[in-house]
Amino acid sequence: MTIYVGNLSYRATEADLKAVFADYGEVKRVVLPTDRETGRMRGFAFVEMEEDAQEDAAITELDGAEWMGRQLRVNKAKPREDDRRDDNRRGGWAKKQEI
Repeated sequence: MTIYVGNLSYRATEADLKAVFADYGEVKRVVLPTDRETGRMRGFAFVEMEEDAQEDAAITELDGAEWMGRQLRVNKAKPREDDRRDDNRRGGWAKKQEI
């Protein structure tokens, strides 16, 4: 399972998140997505922990908590939906049927 952490301060770092989540168990990975054009953090992160029970405890305790002046949204991350279905991969260059 992966944890979604939203409404993050733009000053938060990977080390900051590891420190907060370490109170609930071993942190396997932290991902802080950045904007492609500006390189600026996007205000959310994904955290993976060693055990599901640790993740559940972190979600319960941290969801709604104030951290770095912001109220965190912490929940189970939803799987990313693939919005590039076969129909859309053509980039508008769909095959035309010959008449």
